[in-house]
Amino acid sequence: MQLSLFKTDQNTKQNNGSGFSDPSFVNNRAKPIHRWVPWIAGFSSDFVKEIIDQNLSRKSVVLDPFAGVGTTLVEAYLSGHNVIGFEINPYAALASRVKLTAPYMDADLLKNAVKLLRKFITKALADGYVPKSKPPERFKTRVAFFSPRILHKVLIIQDFINTLEDKQMTEIFQIAFASTMVSYSNYSYEPSLGTRKAVGKDDIEDSSVIDKLQVKLEQIVQDIKHIGERLPAKKPRVQVVNDSFFICDNYVRAGQVDLCITSPPYLNNYHYIRNTRPQLYWLGLVDKPEDTQYLEQNNFGKFWQTVRELEDIPLSFPDPPSNLVDQLSQLRSIKQERGIYGGSGWANYAASYFNDCYRFANCIKYSLKHGAQAFVVVGNSILQGVMIPTDQYLGEIAERAGLRLVDIQIPRRTRVGNSIIQSKVRAEKAQDDHHLYESVVHLRKTR
Repeated sequence: MQLSLFKTDQNTKQNNGSGFSDPSFVNNRAKPIHRWVPWIAGFSSDFVKEIIDQNLSRKSVVLDPFAGVGTTLVEAYLSGHNVIGFEINPYAALASRVKLTAPYMDADLLKNAVKLLRKFITKALADGYVPKSKPPERFKTRVAFFSPRILHKVLIIQDFINTLEDKQMTEIFQIAFASTMVSYSNYSYEPSLGTRKAVGKDDIEDSSVIDKLQVKLEQIVQDIKHIGERLPAKKPRVQVVNDSFFICDNYVRAGQVDLCITSPPYLNNYHYIRNTRPQLYWLGLVDKPEDTQYLEQNNFGKFWQTVRELEDIPLSFPDPPSNLVDQLSQLRSIKQERGIYGGSGWANYAASYFNDCYRFANCIKYSLKHGAQAFVVVGNSILQGVMIPTDQYLGEIAERAGLRLVDIQIPRRTRVGNSIIQSKVRAEKAQDDHHLYESVVHLRKTR
């Protein structure tokens, strides 16, 4: 299917002059506040700021239904707007809240706490200190997550964090630890979380954990000082909801939102819950495997692992796009002899995803004011060798929900997606003319 077949109010723009900057999250790695927590997905702060500046001329309410680690919320907040964010992952929700509250903290107090941390650890290591903290009991991994020497240092750090009486200070230290912990563990992101040995890397027997943690904390101190001049004179309202956007009517009034900027999970089965298990357990956000079931079952699009064994899942919204119906049928016919590991399981996953697109569009319609707009960043997908134009289908499905599809633009014509294209479990070899791109689906509430 060629992009020129997309049904939009304007012709889809297929060049770098689309009107949007590259939305890739990689651009945030050097930006104050945004660089605090590495994240596999999301979009750049420049991209968000451009949309805000071009579409809002007065103090407004900005919504991100899939807030992640808070790019939209931070940029809207710094521009003086009230913000509402939904994030079902407790670790990401915590990161968003910290980013929005820490800039008002006294940087000198934080800097002094960092010095106390180093003093505490240096003395503990010299004195043969026995940590009081314990690893999370129900956090199980195929190999030891931390080697013994590193684990000892990590538990000392946990003891220090537990001495902090100020909640805000505690959360900053927790986020600093959580954002660095994988770097000195026996695991790595490739891009999914897996053992280092599985990708040909040695385990990390020892590491200067305190140095890495101190670098992150000093980065936070520096950013708090730097960002002070950008803080609004009057604090905007902040609402970060650690729950699914599908129950937005419990938290948001109908027609409350002026602008939505978001990026839902892509149709690539990146398992955000499993890939943040270390942070969820070590921060005490979950205690046992059962605690993640709600997160997995209510995540946008579900996950292949949660729907692959179910009976064929139908599309459950009015007048589904005929091309989507055909592609799901095509998927179900692929390698039927492999059962849930063939096309049938992936067709269930895709059907669940697009059913959630319809639920998402209805929630957007509920939240937006009349005439308000939503900008949704989404990538296409390749499942079992079948190229699925997710952006086109999202636009068509949103129209079924009563929104107007204004445009689909493609600011990023290529993106890396080896976890989908090359995986022997997930996909056949993609056709030469199939490539992954990233689009901005522009929607408006007109009725």
